Amino acid sequence: MTEYLAVDGGTIAYEVAGTGPLVVLAHGMGDSRAAYRAVSERLVAAGHRVAAVDLRGCGESSTGWTDWSRTAIAGDLLAVLRHLGGGPAVLVGHSIAGGAATIAAAREPSLVSAVVELAPFTRKQSVRLGDLRVKRYRQGMLRLLGANLLGSVRLWRSYLDVAYPGAKPAHWDERLRRIESLVREPGRMKALKGMGRTAPTDAGARLGDVRCPVLVVMGTLDPDWADPHAEGSAIVDALPSGLGRLEMIEGAGHYPHDQFPDQVVSLMLPFLRENAARA
Repeated sequence: MTEYLAVDGGTIAYEVAGTGPLVVLAHGMGDSRAAYRAVSERLVAAGHRVAAVDLRGCGESSTGWTDWSRTAIAGDLLAVLRHLGGGPAVLVGHSIAGGAATIAAAREPSLVSAVVELAPFTRKQSVRLGDLRVKRYRQGMLRLLGANLLGSVRLWRSYLDVAYPGAKPAHWDERLRRIESLVREPGRMKALKGMGRTAPTDAGARLGDVRCPVLVVMGTLDPDWADPHAEGSAIVDALPSGLGRLEMIEGAGHYPHDQFPDQVVSLMLPFLRENAARA
C-alpha cells in the first residue's frame, strides 16, 4: 500500500513491508520503487522491514521540485527514515540514489548503520577517448544523452535495452510498459532530465566523511562505465580505509538488482546481518 510523506517542496511516496531491522530502498532516475520488487520480497522473507521509496518526481511522488541533486534526494531519504522511527537503518541506493545514500550516511551517521550502493554514480565523472572504443559504453552514453537532451521516451527505452544486457528478466515487457507509462505522466520526464543533468560531485565530496560500512555492487557489463570494476574500486578507495567492499556480478548491466535479484540478495544478506547487529 502506498503511503505518503510531506517534506519541504513536495510529497514522497513509499511502501513498507515486513518486520525486523529496517532497510530503505531507493531506485535510480526514470524509475520507481517497482524496480526493487524482487529484492524487497526476498528481504522481507529473510526477516527485514523494507521501505521502498519513490524518489522525488518519480513513481507516485510529486513532481513540482526545483532541485534534483543527490543532496536533495538524501534529505528526502533521511526524512523517510526519521518518519519510520529514526533508524538506524541500512540505505540501499541505485545509480543516482547510490550517491544520495552516501550523502545521507555522511550527514546523519546515527541514522544510517550501513550503505549498499548498486551501480552508483557517486564520483565526478570523466570520459577518456579510449572509453569510446567500448561498444556498450558508447551505445549507452549516446542513448542517455539523447534521452536527456531531447526528453525522448523512445531513446530512454533504447537505453534500458542496453542497460539490461543478455537475456531479459521474465517480467521485461511489463517492466518496460510501466516505466514508459510513468515517464509519460506530466512532470516525470522533467525529473528524469533534471537528475540526468546533475553532477555527482556533491556525493564524491562526502565519501571521505562516511563512517559506516559500504557494499558496492557493480555489473561487469554495465554500459554506464567503460570499466565498471575500476569505477567501483575508485569508490571504495575514496572511502575511509576498511569501510568499503566491492562485489561484481558477472553479466549484469546497470540494474543488477532487477536482472539478478538472487545474486544481489545473496551478497546483501550477510552484510545486512552483520550491520543490523552493529546497529
